[in-house]
Amino acid sequence: MAAAKVNERNGCIDGPTNPMFVPTDEYTLFNNLLLGTNNFNLSFRFDLYFRKNPFGGEYTVFAGLEECIKLIANFRIAEDEIAFIQASLPPSCEDGFYNYLRGMDCSNVEIHSISEGYVVFPNVPLMRVEGPIAVVQLLETPLLNLINYASLVATNAARHRFVAGKSKLLLEFGLRRAQGPDGGIGASKYSYMGGFDATSNVAAGKLFGIPLRGTHSHAFVNSFMSPDEITDKLLYSYDGSHACKDFVSLARTWLRKLKRSLVLGGIFGETNQSELAAFTSYALAFPSNFLALVDTYDVSQNFDLFTSVVLFHLLIEDLEVVFQLQWPKMVNAARALWAGPEAAGDLPSLATGDCNGFLQKTSIFLAFKGKAREELPPLKLIRERCIKQLDQMRTDHLRRLNPTPYKVSVSAKLYDFIHFLWLNEAPIGELQ
Repeated sequence: MAAAKVNERNGCIDGPTNPMFVPTDEYTLFNNLLLGTNNFNLSFRFDLYFRKNPFGGEYTVFAGLEECIKLIANFRIAEDEIAFIQASLPPSCEDGFYNYLRGMDCSNVEIHSISEGYVVFPNVPLMRVEGPIAVVQLLETPLLNLINYASLVATNAARHRFVAGKSKLLLEFGLRRAQGPDGGIGASKYSYMGGFDATSNVAAGKLFGIPLRGTHSHAFVNSFMSPDEITDKLLYSYDGSHACKDFVSLARTWLRKLKRSLVLGGIFGETNQSELAAFTSYALAFPSNFLALVDTYDVSQNFDLFTSVVLFHLLIEDLEVVFQLQWPKMVNAARALWAGPEAAGDLPSLATGDCNGFLQKTSIFLAFKGKAREELPPLKLIRERCIKQLDQMRTDHLRRLNPTPYKVSVSAKLYDFIHFLWLNEAPIGELQ
């Protein structure tokens, strides 16, 4: 479950969960062609940030950093991929470009990033990528791809957790509705990061150490006709100290009591016998881990069979993360805290340091090919960090309806620097 773990066989960071074939857009290849081979190694710095929080909310959970690190640490373009690129581009492209692609890696790339699992806000740099311009331009599309979806799912999971409260068990059952196998794996991972407790996705459990929980299938319900088909009716208590010899009859007795109850006002109607048989059989098989599926026939009619369990299916909405050459100077982010644990606001500042000591550092440093870097924590610790971050936010920032905007300011030196750029670079319109 360790993030970006080192492979003992080759001493390198493991590759991404889903290796992408030439993970870039065609126009980035054209951008590099236009640079010319003499300019491929010019050093550039790009910032990755977003402009608007998703779901009409006022916060976003930053996720996907581990997959970005795995991608960059293993970034190479294979010979068959270069052949495909060469066949797709105009024949006038110079051979030096393809030779450069053959030797391209991220050995000279550095990453400065906000820690994964942090609560983040629009226009605050999430990640700074520094390195040869030809390399970092090719990284634009895969980094956006890996962070957009991950942050979207983690944020949605955090919103569900906030509404459900801390005491409720949240299970992610979205694999069969996900955008393909890759979307299913990512949704399980980042739902867990955002606050869900377990997943039904066996592959995600194996890959990331997420606890597995599941229920029975609709086919299991349809395989029964009535409770009379159940032959083994003995049910032991949790500690094994006593037993119910005929649990099937007991379940039928309590069902009749529920239907006659004046308190419940006769809200229960007919009960599907195959569903009653399936629930009873499942409870006999898993007496301490009973989680039934209510919607095979009719949810309203089946509520009388057990205490219902609410399953959340993630809804996908756009989160636009952008990757731009933004500042000629480095910008860091810090978080101001009140005297208590609550966050007061974020304060982007120049990297030269113009912040007071009460600000909490939010960024980490990562590099590759033998350079020093901060180790990434396992998924479970990232999840704990995310939950702690959300606990530091005021509830009015987190609420679903009409949330209070979170304050993002800039330091005095950064404000003066932005104003200087604006005065010198903004075009002056002509008076008509």
